[in-house]
Amino acid sequence: MIAPRRFLPSINALLAFEAVARLGSATQAALELSLTQSAISRQLKTLEEQLGVGLMDRQGRQLVLTEAGKSYVIQVREILNRLAQASISARTNPMAGALNLAILPGFGMHWLAPRLRDFAQAHPEVTVNLSTRLNPFSFQSSPFDAAIHFGKEDWPGAAYLHLMPETVVPVCAPELLDAPLDSPADIMRFPLLHLETRPRGWARWLEALGVRDEPPSGMIFDQFSTMAQAAVHGLGVALLPTFSADPYLRTKQLVLASTQTTQSIGNYYLVWPEDRIETAALRSFKAWLATQTGENL
Repeated sequence: MIAPRRFLPSINALLAFEAVARLGSATQAALELSLTQSAISRQLKTLEEQLGVGLMDRQGRQLVLTEAGKSYVIQVREILNRLAQASISARTNPMAGALNLAILPGFGMHWLAPRLRDFAQAHPEVTVNLSTRLNPFSFQSSPFDAAIHFGKEDWPGAAYLHLMPETVVPVCAPELLDAPLDSPADIMRFPLLHLETRPRGWARWLEALGVRDEPPSGMIFDQFSTMAQAAVHGLGVALLPTFSADPYLRTKQLVLASTQTTQSIGNYYLVWPEDRIETAALRSFKAWLATQTGENL
């Protein structure tokens, strides 16, 4: 149920308030919105009267937010962003809309992207828009409908669909090794490449194979793709998910440093805001992902 109209300010008033809050000046807000300064002032006055609370104080030539205004503008920006995104989705695909998905670069490039054609053929009414995000974020202040998450079920306010565990394998340039090592411990004789988001990745791989020694430190990367390229150029041994390693192994740019694979500590999930009504696009994508991974909804 929508709130009574007296609690719903006009879009023009909210746009004027947001612009003045951001720019600190009614004059600058008027220029940005192609309005007169007096029109901006009227919008602000109407908004404050409707809410019954002061949102701004004048300090010299500057308009500054009151405490109530500081809290209110955060929510106003979230609402305006979500409204704009909903309008773009409706215009892009009036039948089912768009699905705005945040992805992890390695998973998106090597696992999801090669399969998306199948989804597009099965659901031509849905447009999937992809953007890279490395860390969890607030769905309330972002344009995303869902995200690919690695780790545990620790994303605040999110619902989860388990996709798969992460299986990792060590790889290196052919010039570094002629054949896979027989003993996992021998890998510590070579430079080891590390991923920023998996600081204990090598330690866990070794422990799973019975090696308790602490692995040596080495170069640190923020993405699997850059770490893989470093391995291709002979800078060390990289511990990659099998879906990231496979393309390099097929083209012989990389070879197995060991045939031993282990599962890392985390899992891949599709996550979405649990307090938001699911769109038809999200329902279709969830069902399709479940068939791709063998998981049950």
